[in-house]
Amino acid sequence: MNDYDLLVVGSANADLVIGVERRPAAGETVLGSDLAVHPGGKGANQAVAAARLGARTALLARVGDDAHGRLLLDSQRSAGVDTVGVLVGGAPTGVALITVDPSGDNSIVVSPGANGRLAPQDVRAAGSLFHASRVVSAQLEIPLETVVEVVRCLAPGSRFVLNPSPPQPLPTEVLAACDPLIVNEHEAKVTLGDAGGLSDEPEDWARLLLAKGPRSVVVTLGGEGALVASAEGTVRVPSVAVRAVDTTGAGDAFTAALAWRLGAGESLAEAAAYAARVGAATVTKQGAQMSFPTAAEVAAL
Repeated sequence: MNDYDLLVVGSANADLVIGVERRPAAGETVLGSDLAVHPGGKGANQAVAAARLGARTALLARVGDDAHGRLLLDSQRSAGVDTVGVLVGGAPTGVALITVDPSGDNSIVVSPGANGRLAPQDVRAAGSLFHASRVVSAQLEIPLETVVEVVRCLAPGSRFVLNPSPPQPLPTEVLAACDPLIVNEHEAKVTLGDAGGLSDEPEDWARLLLAKGPRSVVVTLGGEGALVASAEGTVRVPSVAVRAVDTTGAGDAFTAALAWRLGAGESLAEAAAYAARVGAATVTKQGAQMSFPTAAEVAAL
């Protein structure tokens, strides 16, 4: 029996959030709201989102020995995440600078900090976590060489889920392990590069992505839900209509929910349908981790 439903390997950032009437153009200064500081980072977000839903979750990450690092550790522990794999020191905690406009859309700049020091040897040293986990999830806010090592350390029978964000070209070894590769429109087009062509159809992106080697692909479509694709075919999964307040963290919540439900034995389409509901519930509240729903809140949506 696995000790963990989900092991998340990834980033942990302090989110510094400012609301703006509109985002500034080049060379322009705009006034915003009071600064708010929240625990964030794609890895930490996924771990908290999964734990809030009821998944037995562990996080492998690195934070600084500073106030932001302590904020992140406290947030993980209060959500029920096992932080035995969170390393401390080596650089300041990563920071994400986020502006949010009245429609709920956001723009983000990330200073990796300690995330950039999460190294392949840290992954190898955490072998017991990999052997205890049913599903392993990663993103690209940590070094790509570290993600490659994650793939090499997967235990037999475990499943690897990757959200390539921020997107960059991926080695064949990583693509071949993805089951699924989870992308939005921007991530799909960057991952495809010249192969993406001029098509605006998610079905085309999914087909081309599958040809690159992943065992399955999920394309997130915001308020329109998601598209899932594998050798068995392509299926559109609807979302739930909600009033979006803040989209920060919605993609992380979607990925975490999908990874957890896949580990519980659901099909890709079933897991994506549940994940779409989790993402919809997330955007109805401000912030990232504070907006992640419980299973009861998802059921009531």
